[in-house]
Amino acid sequence: MTAEQRKQKISELLKENDSVKVTELSRLFGVSEVTVRAYLEDMEKKGLLARIHGGAVSSYKPYYSMNLNQRLEANQKEKVEIAEKIADLIEPNDTIMLNAGTTTLLAFRKFPADYNLNIVTNSISIALEASSNPNYNVILAGGAVNTKYQFTYGNDATNQIRKYHADKLILSVDGVDPTRGFTTYYNKECDVDVAMIEQSALCIIAADRSKFGHCAFAKISDISVADYIVTNPPVSNELFDVLAALGVKIVS
Repeated sequence: MTAEQRKQKISELLKENDSVKVTELSRLFGVSEVTVRAYLEDMEKKGLLARIHGGAVSSYKPYYSMNLNQRLEANQKEKVEIAEKIADLIEPNDTIMLNAGTTTLLAFRKFPADYNLNIVTNSISIALEASSNPNYNVILAGGAVNTKYQFTYGNDATNQIRKYHADKLILSVDGVDPTRGFTTYYNKECDVDVAMIEQSALCIIAADRSKFGHCAFAKISDISVADYIVTNPPVSNELFDVLAALGVKIVS
């Protein structure tokens, strides 16, 4: 099998499984892990996949172009698992900030409906759904509107967020890397995310395993701002140790 044939096989496996591991590809092709990583690096440069710690996932470019409803369907099982774990961290009378994202929306949907909660968000979708529950006091940060992904942003939004203090922040991110930090594709929302971190006592990062080792367009913050990262298993021992050294607890 030639190098190009192996790369084609990797593409086929990604279509079937959404992710591949370097160790498994090494065994499958009978080549070294160094060779496999070289294949993945070349394919990433061509936009065919995105490398993560220990392997690769389907290219983020199609995901980036999806609207909100399409994104809700992508990796939904993993996101729902994360949402359920986040809901276990919510307590009665909490004030909770949430940024815009499909994982934060799904997390909100798992909140106990009988809890009295203050909810501060820049997500139009979350605000609309939350406002139907009389137990929730809902504040939608005003500002410019991104209609495709249903969030507000800009100086008006960040200034309003800085008027409030939250017990907990649930922050959805597009990239988690110990060196490059938490990142997002949406530079316009980045300042909103930073303001939410500054105004929250506890920072809970929501990120499915495909986000690990990935760096998106705009940096939000260093990894050390997080108190928890809620994700899917398995998390490698190496990555677990790195994050633990930064004071971050992994929930998976």
